[in-house]
Amino acid sequence: MTTYILRHGQTNYSKRYLVNGDPAKHIHLNEEGRQSLGRAWTTLPLHSVETWLTSEFPRARQTTSLLMGVPAGNLISDARLNELDYGEFEGSPFLEYAVWLDSHGAGQQPPGARESQREGIRRMLTGVLAALEYPGPRVLVGHGLLVSVLLWQRARPAGEPMPLFFPEAPYVEPVSIDDDELPLLITALLDDLDADVHHERAADGDAAVLRIREGSAVATVDSVSPSHSLDKKDLPHA
Repeated sequence: MTTYILRHGQTNYSKRYLVNGDPAKHIHLNEEGRQSLGRAWTTLPLHSVETWLTSEFPRARQTTSLLMGVPAGNLISDARLNELDYGEFEGSPFLEYAVWLDSHGAGQQPPGARESQREGIRRMLTGVLAALEYPGPRVLVGHGLLVSVLLWQRARPAGEPMPLFFPEAPYVEPVSIDDDELPLLITALLDDLDADVHHERAADGDAAVLRIREGSAVATVDSVSPSHSLDKKDLPHA
C-alpha cells in the first residue's frame, strides 16, 4: 500500500509568506489554492483511497474535504500533523522568524512557542508514521515544513546533515511513499533529530542575512557586511 503526503492548497497567508501556527485562526484556501486541487485529482487514486488524514488547521481540512468529495473514505484529524508553533512570530513574515531561527538554532523554542523547530518536525514525523495504523491507500494533508523535510530526505546526498532551512514545498503535489519505505525514511529522520544538530553561523564576524528566493529555497543565508539592510528585492513577491 501507499501513503500520499501533500501540502495544503495556497492561502493568502502562505502567498505572502506569513506564518500561521495557530489552528484557531480561520485561514482558508484562496481562489488559486482551490483551483490547484485539480492537479491532485490527476495524480491521486481518489476512488480507491481508504483513509484520509489531515491536520487540525482549517486550510488542511478544507483541502482534504474538497479532495474527498462525498462520500469518500474515513477522515481522521491528527494534531501531530499540525503546522509548527511560531509563538510570538504568529502572523509575521517568515523572514522575521527565519532571522531568529538562524540566530538561536533549531533546538530553541521561540518566545511564546511550545516547541522548537526540531521538536515540531519530530511531532509531524510521528504523525506520519502513525498513518500506517490505518488501511491504505492513504492521503495525508499536512503543511509545508513536513513535505519539505520528506523531499529533502528523498534527495539527500550521503552524509549531509539536516539543514536549518529547507527548500519550499510545492502546493498539492503528493509525495508517494510505499509502506515498506515509510518506516525506514521516518526512522532515518528521527535518528537525525536524536543527534546533536549545530547550525554554523557565517564566518569571519560578518552578519548573516536571510533572503527568500521566489520559487527556490524558503530562506538562504548570505554573509554580508553588518551595514547591509534588507530591501524589497530580498523579500518574496506578495
